[in-house]
Amino acid sequence: MANTGKPPEIPAEFQIYNSYVEDPKWQRKFSIVWASFLGAAIFIALPSLVRLIHRRGLVTVFRAWLGGVREDRQTRRYTPVDDHSDVHQSKSEGHRATLSSRSAFLNRIRSLMLLTPPGIELNVVQLTLIIGYIVLVVVCIVTDAQLIENSNRAGFIAIAQLPPVFLFASKNSILSLLFGPGYGYEKLNFLHKWSARSLFLAAVLHGALWIRNHLEWNLPILGEQKETTGVAALGVLCVLVISSLRPLRRRWYQFFFVIHVLGFVSFFVTLCYHTIYASPWIFPPLALYGFDILLRLFRYRIKDAELVPVGNQMTIINIRDCTDGWLPGQHVRLRIFFSGRIFESHPLTIMTNPSSVGVVGKKNSSGAEEEDGDKMEGMVLGARVCGDWTRAVNEYALKEGERVRRISSANEKDVSHSPTPLSPATPIPIQVMIDGPYGGCSIDLGDYESVLLVAGGSGATFTISMLDDIVKRCAGVRKGEKTKRIEFVWCVKSFGSINWFAALLAPIAELAAASSGLELHITIFVTCLCDPESVPDIPNMDVILERPDVYKLLEALITPPSSIPATSAGHSAEDGEVDADIDVEARASQSPHHHHYPPAISKKPSTLRWVGPGGGIGICASGPESLTREAANAVARLGLRKGKQAGGVGLHTELFAM
Repeated sequence: MANTGKPPEIPAEFQIYNSYVEDPKWQRKFSIVWASFLGAAIFIALPSLVRLIHRRGLVTVFRAWLGGVREDRQTRRYTPVDDHSDVHQSKSEGHRATLSSRSAFLNRIRSLMLLTPPGIELNVVQLTLIIGYIVLVVVCIVTDAQLIENSNRAGFIAIAQLPPVFLFASKNSILSLLFGPGYGYEKLNFLHKWSARSLFLAAVLHGALWIRNHLEWNLPILGEQKETTGVAALGVLCVLVISSLRPLRRRWYQFFFVIHVLGFVSFFVTLCYHTIYASPWIFPPLALYGFDILLRLFRYRIKDAELVPVGNQMTIINIRDCTDGWLPGQHVRLRIFFSGRIFESHPLTIMTNPSSVGVVGKKNSSGAEEEDGDKMEGMVLGARVCGDWTRAVNEYALKEGERVRRISSANEKDVSHSPTPLSPATPIPIQVMIDGPYGGCSIDLGDYESVLLVAGGSGATFTISMLDDIVKRCAGVRKGEKTKRIEFVWCVKSFGSINWFAALLAPIAELAAASSGLELHITIFVTCLCDPESVPDIPNMDVILERPDVYKLLEALITPPSSIPATSAGHSAEDGEVDADIDVEARASQSPHHHHYPPAISKKPSTLRWVGPGGGIGICASGPESLTREAANAVARLGLRKGKQAGGVGLHTELFAM
């Protein structure tokens, strides 16, 4: 046969765009780019994971991620060290390192990244990641695409976003282990939200342009399977997004959760009927979700617990036979079996620490309870009344306690000896289901000479856990910990709120006071002058009637005592409107007794001893959004101005909100 030569080629401008060949290529490009950035982030985070394993041990870290909470039957009482414990401190503690120019520059960059604009829950780092992700999506959708004539590219990119949406939503993800504590699902959830919104916008673009073309060419929108299932998938996606809006999610969280679970199943089914190209991108999300469910099954625990109401605003949950399996600052998702609420689970921070880590909540060698700590041992959680579930828990504990007291009084009338009165906060036995632990602290407080722990309201559950850990580590045989002074700050509405956790704070403060190498000072800022006689006696504690100023607290840690102005580190309640989330009642400042301070109240807090600059400051802030945002901005401001003088500033925030 004669050679006819090379076949003719159709010029590019006359070629028909084949979206089923070209668009999958852009799906792969999109996946390679975001996965590469994720891999780089994991590589950057590996040193912190290595340091954590070195400090805590590989078995401890692995159990906290995979094993769940457990009972350590070898638990022994912690014996405080004597006043000569400082001889065991790290040899390097006496050498104060000065930040190099390069380290100081990197510290300023990190400080800049912590800036959080008002009204936005996102800092500069998070905003940068979100903007970068959206730019990547837009580039992959519009580059060399004929969207007006053929909107398939937007649909292909929408499908390609399913893996990151589910990866950043999984509670039990490999990312939580690789990034280390402090980067659990609650910290990565903003990526889940924004990748889901990006998926939704791409799907809307695909559907809107497709409907436009059908209307332009007088083609039916419904009828055929592809068209009908496509509209159905888009409708399900709209329901998912609308039900996820913050006001609806906060008001009807259980409704949001049910819609979320049923919605994504319906979306996957309709999507598979809509296009055969969806299946390869649905298998990874299903695998991620299946892995998440499998790990939860391994970590679920059903335990006996006790509910202890502390007034009508706080309920303490004590699970005595959970003594190990979590790290300081972590939380569990708790399900309490009472009054038809067995299907609701809520996150609660663990205030106590495992037997080998913390100070409070321990058993002695015979298994009996310690006299300190108000007879609390094992895992202790605190649920503040701020929603229908926490209110129902508190009301149930109060009603059951009253019923138990009535029965006890009736029984004791039948015996000859005088009745023994029960405590108003009678422990109520109940069964609970635990899922976790999750989260944790992203910085090691032992790397800093000065530590500032700031909490608002029930956010103290996190900072108490961190305080318990760092005091135990620094009061005993140190393993490289540099911490010399700790400032614990707690902002509450009333003096009575201090008694929520006084039984936990007291033994920690006593141990710190007995240690010669560590100084702890507790400052409680009260924003309403009511019931000042309720202030408990805790060593080295000041109670101030005002609102804290986080930047002033930070600045005081790096300022020599002779340079500190004669003003307290807070805002008076008269200084104007403050966020209601911190439970500030400005009307208290208008009380005629505002300036008549009871003996328990200090006009100015005491200051920690001066150790010189350059040792670094570690800050943990937990509570409402206004407090965590203020702390982040204060750290950013200090890092930009005096970061080198401070020796570096580390920050971890824990947001208590839905």
